[in-house]
Amino acid sequence: MPRPRTHLDVGLARDLTLPHLDSAYNLARWLMGSPQDASDAVHTAFLRAARYVHTYAGGNARAWWLSIVRNCCLAILSGRQTREVSLDAPEADAENLVASEADEPEEQLRLAQSATLVVNELGRLPAEFREVLVLREIEDLSYREIAEILAVPIGTVMSRLARARQMMRKALARGAAHEM
Repeated sequence: MPRPRTHLDVGLARDLTLPHLDSAYNLARWLMGSPQDASDAVHTAFLRAARYVHTYAGGNARAWWLSIVRNCCLAILSGRQTREVSLDAPEADAENLVASEADEPEEQLRLAQSATLVVNELGRLPAEFREVLVLREIEDLSYREIAEILAVPIGTVMSRLARARQMMRKALARGAAHEM
């Protein structure tokens, strides 16, 4: 039996996704590990959103859109052997985390080194833990929104987030001890 044809509704998809494009790219960047792969994944996700926008049942458009982005990233990653994110330019991500208002050059350097350590360690986390940290701590989503995006119970989000934070604390403590 042939599949029913669906049509692209680019206008509606654009209206639903465009306000959350930065969040989508940010999530894809952390999951995919490179700006080029993230851009490709977000583009693919937009095409999928446009094709299946008729399935959007209203409600939280951001969660709907980020679910599509996440699923596209995971589909692309499933064909790869390595799951560790190797950031092309961790300094660029670190610069975004560092407050540029530090007065002293030494303080700016210390902050930049700390931010680079955080970016690198976050990239080393397994994807299931990295994504909850990115969605909660960087994108500031609620547990409910994260649960909706990941299609898991809120309790699972909470336990993954607790484990991810614990893993980051240990990794950052090792990194800080290594720098001394």
